[in-house]
Amino acid sequence: MAKTVYTCFCTDVIHEGHLNIIREAQKLGDVVVGVLSDKAVIRYNRFFTIDFDERFAMVQSLEGVSRVIVQEDIHYDDVIAQLHPDYVIHGDNWKSGTLKAIRDNVERLLSEYGGQIVDVPYTYNENVKRIDARMKEKLAMPEYRRRRLRRLLELCPIVKTIEVHSGLTGLIAEKTVVEHNGEYDQYDAMWISSLCDSTAKGKPDIELVDMTSRFRTIDDVMEVTTKPIIFDGDTGGLTEHFVYNVRSLERMGVSAVIIEDKTGLKKNSLFGTEVKQTQDTIEHFCEKIRAGKKVQLTDDFMIIARIESLILEQGMEDALERAHAYVAAGADGIMIHSRKKDPAEILEFCDKFRADNKTTPIVVVPSSFNSVTEAELAAHGVNIVIYANQLTRSAFPAMQQTAEDILKYHRAQEVDSRLMPIKQIITLIDEL
Repeated sequence: MAKTVYTCFCTDVIHEGHLNIIREAQKLGDVVVGVLSDKAVIRYNRFFTIDFDERFAMVQSLEGVSRVIVQEDIHYDDVIAQLHPDYVIHGDNWKSGTLKAIRDNVERLLSEYGGQIVDVPYTYNENVKRIDARMKEKLAMPEYRRRRLRRLLELCPIVKTIEVHSGLTGLIAEKTVVEHNGEYDQYDAMWISSLCDSTAKGKPDIELVDMTSRFRTIDDVMEVTTKPIIFDGDTGGLTEHFVYNVRSLERMGVSAVIIEDKTGLKKNSLFGTEVKQTQDTIEHFCEKIRAGKKVQLTDDFMIIARIESLILEQGMEDALERAHAYVAAGADGIMIHSRKKDPAEILEFCDKFRADNKTTPIVVVPSSFNSVTEAELAAHGVNIVIYANQLTRSAFPAMQQTAEDILKYHRAQEVDSRLMPIKQIITLIDEL
């Protein structure tokens, strides 16, 4: 009886590396190939450019493949329990790095009944490199990137979003993958905020940095990343300006803009009632939402309404009234904000809103109430969590301390032990 050989693919394009795996597998027995599900792919790999059915059919068409199955998780537990393969074959790139935990788990499962791992030398030549580069370029195209946020909302229990304000921070958001207790995770999307963009430029967060400059930040990030972008639109400005910006953002490939229901000179919400802030009327803000939706050219782009009622101490009922009115006006999502350290009022809002509205995405920014977990937020109906300023806040004290110590010691030796080698930094940057 022929032995069973299992391998798993999570690719959008079959190249010679995959074909080499199939050839090596055929030497050992009947080849069963798993196609990683969409939900599993986005947990540790980049997004896909074709849907699952197309990827499944692509693998089915390969010569030498006996059977194709769905692998629902990046770990092989269910597949090995179902197939009891004699061999699991994979490129040897999983012998180190973040993939090693997957290999270790497979090795443990196979050892229980005498199965074996076969590590095939990883194929990475100029042709494969060129295919990978083209796939990344395709993922970065506006029409692919723009629609990705809506797809993530369908696939993820909660969309994890982190602020970026430059190409380098964009690369950190793009490439950071963590394995912890056997689970793999990464950020799903990027947040370009007015606060962090202004701070990076040394300017106050009062809408002083104009949209032309902020669009250049988007370009810098988009040029080196593929993940969807949520853009902080502040108040949206005048309605006449907002509609123009909606068209520009949509054309660039941004997935969503969030605008807050305040008027006048923008003041950061974390000041709350400490500074004078004026909330817009429901009627006027709804008009702005309707105007923005009217000029959209695709169904992919999202306009998300940010409610400041809890920040400005206007009460829960005011926040809920506004939420339902904004959704009726066409808002694709609701962001509810609070500066309290206790998440209770945020969770109360989510529960009450979800009692009447089961589908509209809810966005939260747990900067002040940072003890709440993503799982807790998701249990209360939250769909998107934005870590809105943590990269900026972590960079500033580190840079300031380094600058002070160089002045103190009149040399750089004392700071060197806490600095990342420049060679390690530039490995983030891909060469064409």
